[in-house]
Amino acid sequence: MRYSSILVSVLCALTTAPVALAQAAPYTPPKTSWGVPDLQGVFSSASLTTLRRPPGASGLIVSDDEAAKLFNRNIYTRVAKEEAAPSKAELLTDANPDRAYNRFWMDPGADLGKIDGKYRSSWIVEPANGQVPLINPPRTGISGLSSEEEQYADLPSDNPEDRGLSERCVYFDRGGPVLINQMYNNNYQIVQSPTHVLILTEQAHEARIIPIDGKHGPADVPKWGGDSIGHYEGNTLVVEIVNAMPRQNSFISDKGKVTERFTRVADDQILYEFTVEDPTKYTQP
Repeated sequence: MRYSSILVSVLCALTTAPVALAQAAPYTPPKTSWGVPDLQGVFSSASLTTLRRPPGASGLIVSDDEAAKLFNRNIYTRVAKEEAAPSKAELLTDANPDRAYNRFWMDPGADLGKIDGKYRSSWIVEPANGQVPLINPPRTGISGLSSEEEQYADLPSDNPEDRGLSERCVYFDRGGPVLINQMYNNNYQIVQSPTHVLILTEQAHEARIIPIDGKHGPADVPKWGGDSIGHYEGNTLVVEIVNAMPRQNSFISDKGKVTERFTRVADDQILYEFTVEDPTKYTQP
């Protein structure tokens, strides 16, 4: 499964660029004082584009008109319109137990995502149908993976340990392996040193610390967010992740691997790509 997304710097969102009178020169990313591509900053992955391609989308890249239709069909757009209707005021009352969150608390993004100036209907590039190629597809789940709520729905609730990790705010899987946009808390901070890269997520402040040119740890010591090591290829940071904690709702098993690529393509944008390989979960990479 190959995926490409865009991380947009929330620190540079209000800057403007001069009108281009000629063809723009290729972007040259800045370098750190020790000579590697500088990826540091605070970025947001907020977008109404989903990991999987929604029903009715014609393909990976869609026109402005089709993007507008997908926008209007998006669950967050529909919820906002539903709650704005005067006849639906009872949805937001404290007496409604089905409305745990209303749209006021959600921050999923204001539009579909673009790469190279073109709207994307899904982040998945391969397979071409934009779906997660699971060997055993679950009943539901926005990522194509079974949600933790489903996994724990029929279990007892006698003790806190009976409930899921995210329900107890222990781990939300937002630090990886695989950085995907969600309902809210889509910000990431990237910090580099000569020997490590830190990716800090807004959701529960989960941190992934990536040694540069290091080696994976022992296979019998799984890690929250996976065991990451990185290296630089030209202007790109390449990260290999294995051995994610089995208790987290991960995209990989202990037999799988995720390869991430981070490339700064503008002062305020990082192109984020990943490939998932796990023959125990998927029919293809």
